Amino acid sequence: MSETIRVGVSACLLGQPVRYDGGHKRDLYIIDTLGRSFEFVPVCPEVECGLGVPREAMRLVGDPDAPRLVAIKSGLDHTDRMQAWAAGRVAALAEENLCGFIFKSKSPSSGLTRVKVYNDKGSPTERGVGLFARAFIDRFPLIPVEDEGRLHDDKLRENFIERIFTLTRWRAALAGDGQASLLSRIIAFTASHKLLLMAHSPELARQIGRLTAEAKNWPADALRQSYETLLMRALALPATPAKHANVLQHIMGYFKKMLTTGEKAEVNEVIDAYRLGLVPLIVPITLLTHYTRKYDVAYLRDQAYLSPHPIELKLRNHA
Repeated sequence: MSETIRVGVSACLLGQPVRYDGGHKRDLYIIDTLGRSFEFVPVCPEVECGLGVPREAMRLVGDPDAPRLVAIKSGLDHTDRMQAWAAGRVAALAEENLCGFIFKSKSPSSGLTRVKVYNDKGSPTERGVGLFARAFIDRFPLIPVEDEGRLHDDKLRENFIERIFTLTRWRAALAGDGQASLLSRIIAFTASHKLLLMAHSPELARQIGRLTAEAKNWPADALRQSYETLLMRALALPATPAKHANVLQHIMGYFKKMLTTGEKAEVNEVIDAYRLGLVPLIVPITLLTHYTRKYDVAYLRDQAYLSPHPIELKLRNHA
């Protein structure tokens, strides 16, 4: 894709020495691999709100649903300061056209899930969300978010990155070249993403299809918002081997008059091997992509499902 894909990231993950002790949490996968596809927008809540480096370590305390950000030794409460800064920062990030955000796991400001929140007896529960992370997801509920710890999980990583690239394509479709109407852009986007959506949620794929069919009756702003909400809700659901296998069989149907009996048997064997976890998804995808090119099947050639993200990221290479 030619568009610049901007993704927010906790600054310490890029190797910036902004942690409370002057250190960092440089993540080579983020920098060396994702950095080839994304332009990062670094954010460090503590430094940007004026707490400096080094600084006293902090933690969340109180109600996990509305925790306070408190310095561990001195007991200074930085909640109001952090929340005021976060409100301004997320407003500024609205101008950055972000398509995703990677947070620092377990951080009291940036942790996305299972952040420790301590009660008045000093006992923790892992139910918290960092104050800045909370402000971000409240302001941008449809933008894909993850923390660097969860990116070590193959399936979570693939889902997160797939959502980023799809959101980028959706925004590019809306921008267009100024010639095509909004309706025609949405129709074209729906057609090219039908199989990808089916792999995540056949039901929401049908809802998107119905919305597209009725699009001419919708006000433009309401149509864009409703479509994007359904799109990102669908992609947030896991694309399971069973759903992938159904899509792969659907693709094979386009070649039923072209392939020999032996070739059909080979495709079925590869799909079954994928379903059983014996080979990664890239194996049947590569075979079906080969036939798509060989027989020049226009509908399949335009499907985002066959290539939803750069092959260099190797996201479909795990069994």
